[in-house]
Amino acid sequence: MPSPAPRRNRVCKRAVVQRTERITPHMIRVVLTSDDFAGNGCTDAYVKLLFGKAGVEYPEPLDMGVVRETYPSDQWPTMRTYTVRSWDEATRELTIDFVHHGDEGVAGPWAASAQPGDVLWFNGPGGGYTPDEAADWHLLVGDESALPAIGAAVEQLAPGTRATVLVEVADETEQQKFGSSADVDVQWLHRTADAPRGDALASAVESLDFPPGTPHIFVHGEAGFVFRIRKNLFQDRALPRDRVSLSGYWRLGKNEDGWQAEKADTRKREETANN
Repeated sequence: MPSPAPRRNRVCKRAVVQRTERITPHMIRVVLTSDDFAGNGCTDAYVKLLFGKAGVEYPEPLDMGVVRETYPSDQWPTMRTYTVRSWDEATRELTIDFVHHGDEGVAGPWAASAQPGDVLWFNGPGGGYTPDEAADWHLLVGDESALPAIGAAVEQLAPGTRATVLVEVADETEQQKFGSSADVDVQWLHRTADAPRGDALASAVESLDFPPGTPHIFVHGEAGFVFRIRKNLFQDRALPRDRVSLSGYWRLGKNEDGWQAEKADTRKREETANN
């Protein structure tokens, strides 16, 4: 009888909370230190954060292979994906911004109660976008979930670089300031109760007069408006796909688990249709 395959090592990386700051009424910044993090150069770098279930003790270092083999599935940590706001190699400080709406969700309440010394396990980073220095101009579009990546990108732009930033938030209290030496036009769009989420963003992109030259475009956030803007960029404006970074971070009415399952099912149907 053949020997069982060796268990895959799935030891997670470790970070420790240093301090927290509420930068807007619904955005909490958590600064952690980590000897395990390694920057990848992407301004949309993201990590998979693991939040343990209340009352469950896990082995340290956290090994998801061990957890899946020895714990019932309802005791497995909950995973949530978050963009890295900044990484300081010298101080080993990892900054992550969390949207917080009271007791809603998993990560927001954790950030609201985080204390110095708390340990957070994670995997990553992943990522795929950095502003192209050769582009003639940049367009960055998103909602609150895209603000960390937009802020990181804007602050990396070289002096004199032209960029337009369109961000939809609840109201003026949720606006943030970005440090940049580039020529950046930031337009804050405020959500209204009588319009679908992201409608203002999509309308702004559709009505925008694109400057001449080669653009580099970033559109991330709620999947509904990302899909609408995707149609405008690729079908209406016929932009090359390699000039655009698109990602539906989340779907209105679904948590991350449900949204990831929906995306996986869509990919499976598309693969079947193409075969």
